[in-house]
Amino acid sequence: MTKRRSLRRLFWLALFGFLAWDHLRSAPVDLWREPPLIAAGSGRAVAGGHCSAAK
Repeated sequence: MTKRRSLRRLFWLALFGFLAWDHLRSAPVDLWREPPLIAAGSGRAVAGGHCSAAK
């Protein structure tokens, strides 16, 4: 039982540690430059990702 509990705690500690590291290392999100939540067919150009690459 203690091994299982230790593994569970290790998992959550690693997960929260990764999220904290990611939050500290990533650039802040600029909410004014984000596309709208429902952007399908809005006419706004897509940027980034493999689906927006020119073919």
